[in-house]
Amino acid sequence: MKVLFVHNNFPAQYRNIAAALARESCFELVAVGGPTSSSMPSVRLIRYALPEADVSRTHPFARRFDVECRRAEQVLYSISSLATSGFTPDLILAHPGWGETLPLRTIFPKARLLVYCEFFYGPEGRDIGFDPEFPMPGLDGHIGLQLKNATTLLALEDCEMGISPTSWQHSTFPKHYQGKIEVIHEGIDTARMRPNPEARLTLANGLHLRPSDEVVTFVARNLEPLRGYHIFMRALPKILKRRPNAHIIIIGGNGAPYGLAPPTGTTWKSMCLDEVRDQLDLSRVHFVGGVSYEALITTLQVSSAHVYFTYPFVLSWSMLEAMSAGCLVIGSDTAPVREIIRSGENGFLIPFFEVDELAGRVIEALAHPTRFCELRSAARHHIVDHYDAEQVCIPRMRLLLDQGREFASSNRVSPKPARRTSRRMT
Repeated sequence: MKVLFVHNNFPAQYRNIAAALARESCFELVAVGGPTSSSMPSVRLIRYALPEADVSRTHPFARRFDVECRRAEQVLYSISSLATSGFTPDLILAHPGWGETLPLRTIFPKARLLVYCEFFYGPEGRDIGFDPEFPMPGLDGHIGLQLKNATTLLALEDCEMGISPTSWQHSTFPKHYQGKIEVIHEGIDTARMRPNPEARLTLANGLHLRPSDEVVTFVARNLEPLRGYHIFMRALPKILKRRPNAHIIIIGGNGAPYGLAPPTGTTWKSMCLDEVRDQLDLSRVHFVGGVSYEALITTLQVSSAHVYFTYPFVLSWSMLEAMSAGCLVIGSDTAPVREIIRSGENGFLIPFFEVDELAGRVIEALAHPTRFCELRSAARHHIVDHYDAEQVCIPRMRLLLDQGREFASSNRVSPKPARRTSRRMT
């Protein structure tokens, strides 16, 4: 069976399933991705160049779509050469968020197309307008928000099935498409991301930390309000004052944010730090930037309290990984987090804007570490039972791929919508 992955940052969400298929000789695997894509064993990777785009003369409403079309053109060149070389996929797994799916159905009309349905933008109940500290977009902003969904909607029309990682993310899509979207998370490597009472973390300044130390962790791809970075920083003065031996480890970069961009010439990291700088003992606040996966594992293994806050937006892998590592996760009481955490059972939920309540819960966790052992254990068990890659998520994905094999054998040009393969995870 021939499988094509299309993702600008491959392997990304396809890492686990691609690795599983690569172990089987019956699959021929090819991936198409952008310059940041990474190779994997037994997967032929074709990288396309990012197009140069001057959108200054493009209507503001159409600028994102213009860039997506230019990227689609680069994908078109890549898959056309694939088709010419004789590779015709039976199954395509693709992320529609950057325009890469636009040419797929035209070049490979007989392939079964499964698209990754990560998030559908909307003006209510999601990230936009959630935080009163940052203004709602004007009329132009609302129209631009709608247009963010353009390539996703086109992909949903083309595909046989969509795959969404969580039930809440699934619920953001229009109801008339939800029936063709299955909820299957890509999975967590719980064998690697596990508790380790012998873990030792050494920071760049030579500080050594162990699970018995008071360590507060915060992880985000980029430090920004959408991930609650401003709320976390405002809680630090009280935490550090009440717990003089506590250390704060903040993992995250300053790249393009998912949410609102900071003012020109600054970063959210510096802005939120400057707000509370004179109230902090900065010798105990450690910004470590982006780290390797092994360093992330060790950081979570020594954590006494892990703070994960987010607007109603895509749920981060890092929260599930923290739970898998046995962390006490103190999360925001927002819809994506509520799907996973039951407050007082496998973690704690705090109203997003309640800075003092967040600080108080962290202080309690540091002061009474043994009080929450059962919650930490329950957090890991929940991830193992529902989100383990090898035992739960990959087998569910394989059911869909087996349908794709049946489809390839039948060689139908106009396939019927795929039947449900399993119930959704809650």
